[in-house]
Amino acid sequence: YSLSSIKWWHLFEMKPRKRHVLLLQMFGMTAFLASYLDVFYHFHECCRPEWISFNRTALEADLESKLFGQHIASSIILKAVNGFMKNKYPKKPLVLSLHGSTGTGKNFVSKLIAENIYKEGMESRFVHVFTSTLHFPHPSQYLTYKSQLQQWIKGNVSKCERSMFIFDEMDKMHPDLIDSIKPHLEYYDKLDGVSYRKAIFIFLSNAGGDSITRTALNFWEDGRKREEMELKDLETMLTLAVFNNNQSGFFHASLIDKNLVDFFVPFLPLEYSHVVQCALAEMKARRRKPDWDVAVKLVKVVKDLVYFPKTERVFSVKGCKTIVSKLDYYT
Repeated sequence: YSLSSIKWWHLFEMKPRKRHVLLLQMFGMTAFLASYLDVFYHFHECCRPEWISFNRTALEADLESKLFGQHIASSIILKAVNGFMKNKYPKKPLVLSLHGSTGTGKNFVSKLIAENIYKEGMESRFVHVFTSTLHFPHPSQYLTYKSQLQQWIKGNVSKCERSMFIFDEMDKMHPDLIDSIKPHLEYYDKLDGVSYRKAIFIFLSNAGGDSITRTALNFWEDGRKREEMELKDLETMLTLAVFNNNQSGFFHASLIDKNLVDFFVPFLPLEYSHVVQCALAEMKARRRKPDWDVAVKLVKVVKDLVYFPKTERVFSVKGCKTIVSKLDYYT
């Protein structure tokens, strides 16, 4: 008998010595395959714990040392992601909706979450980013986009239940396209044979940013510390602002009234001190020592940004968004 053509009942027809030799060959082949797969999985990203493993301690450290001026968002993100990833049998996917003005850290937080779940971070084949104006530019073609998006989500979750989907400019998406995502966020055991319960959906939007800024400005005008602001001071206002904004796709979609969003996360406008921290962090990333020359350039960079109110110059209009390009100009 050849090893490739052997059937299990043939083993009983053999003499004990020959059967022993053949079993050793078979186990040797199994061991070889197991060793080969271990090597393959080591070098090729796959949906296994070696490549997908949440690090709560690292995420907490990143939020504390790299995200500035967002004590509310940091707290919500850490608790939400940690609770979800610890739950072996979640009832639904984790759905986070991040809201705030430009440059306040929404995209950056998405990156931090990905880096502390996936070994490859944002480069992981299990992290998928969609930008409304880039991927769905023509509202008239929303039916085509809808079909493609649903198939894309289904196909990728079929390959890995721990997939992450990030939707940028969510407020600019066609409402019917937003609703096409809804079935994947529901409390289903399986949908067309696929379970979405361990997936993560992150929505990024400027919707509600004006209301968040107004609340932060009121706190400042009243002489109250920024750190005294709590989620309860913003949550109801933020939900209403998003829900009642008829210029936003959210207004016409049913994600909100169906309570499919687990957390609405507010990002506060950044103050002068936070922009300084952003600039220092960028200089550190560039391995620039904090000498006098660096300090002078940082002051120049931060002062050149636009702030509001005009006289007091409290909040940065674009947050930390232009810090990198400003540093490129001055250094």
